Amino acid sequence: MSFLENLFGGKGRAESVILVDIGTSSVAGAYARYTGNELPVVLYTRRLPVEARDHEPQEKAMLRALKILGDTLIREGAPALLRATGSGSASAVLVSIDAPWQKTSVRTEHFEQKEPFTFTRELVTETLEKTGAKAPGKLIVDESIIGTILNGYETNDPYGKKVHRAAVVVLTSLIDERVARSIAETLQSAYHTRDIFPIAGGSLRFQAIQKAFPHERDALILDATGPTVSIALIRKGLFVAVVESPPADTKKEWVRGIGEELADLAKHYPLPRTIFLLAREEEAASLRKALDTTDLAKLWLSDNPPKIVSVLASHVVPLVRQATAATPDLLLLLMALYWKQRSSDER
Repeated sequence: MSFLENLFGGKGRAESVILVDIGTSSVAGAYARYTGNELPVVLYTRRLPVEARDHEPQEKAMLRALKILGDTLIREGAPALLRATGSGSASAVLVSIDAPWQKTSVRTEHFEQKEPFTFTRELVTETLEKTGAKAPGKLIVDESIIGTILNGYETNDPYGKKVHRAAVVVLTSLIDERVARSIAETLQSAYHTRDIFPIAGGSLRFQAIQKAFPHERDALILDATGPTVSIALIRKGLFVAVVESPPADTKKEWVRGIGEELADLAKHYPLPRTIFLLAREEEAASLRKALDTTDLAKLWLSDNPPKIVSVLASHVVPLVRQATAATPDLLLLLMALYWKQRSSDER
């Protein structure tokens, strides 16, 4: 792109990114193309099952499936990227890692001084480096600022302003250190790049769903894409809590675990009336039915039950263009949407 195109807009900076979704039951990959402010374009997708052999640790089975996925992306995906863009190489790899190898947490950092001070990105970065969550055997792979409040008011453009007090809401991704290194080694051997960006799957999806439903400022996001259910509470557009319900053997136990976590949240916060249910498409209907047929509505102290919205690929397709005949993969579409927002925030 020429200097004049950059100066007056043109199509904007273009890049190709590999998206990799890692779960206990499957792994998936995609090639996505980003050009300026245009919609992301998904050019190729593939999902493979994780098939554990007898007495084999799930981690080993996952890494084997990831290696096969990497080979498939190079053999089939790179030519699709080449045909669409003129180049078969990508500038970065975004990796979403799910439980049991990830954990998501949320916290609020406060800034206050007697005299007015300038709120800067450097101030926030320095504070987060000092206060970052620490856990043995875990790596902090991402700390996303998901809300900023200046002098009591939420703002999307906080830096450079004079304030008396400020607060930032931080969503942190923690990944099992040993697994993170094994995943990085597998991907580096396939793509010969160090531009690999891991993030906890829960953190990524919570942020992407907020972008997909920007007008829902009070909601619960129930992420049931894996055996561990993560629940995020959003109030006035800000994340205020993230809790987890452990794996369950039956639907009854699954619902009871969710109910216990919601009951605990209700002790501290009023529960919003909208629940976004995020599940794999083939499971979404049965999980929603399980939630609808329980007495969870009692937690709202009302005769009207909460509204449960099953998040489907069709909700994201208007925000991410898919240029392949493959069935849209919800988790990969959310990854494509997340990277778009991440790139915009960094510019």
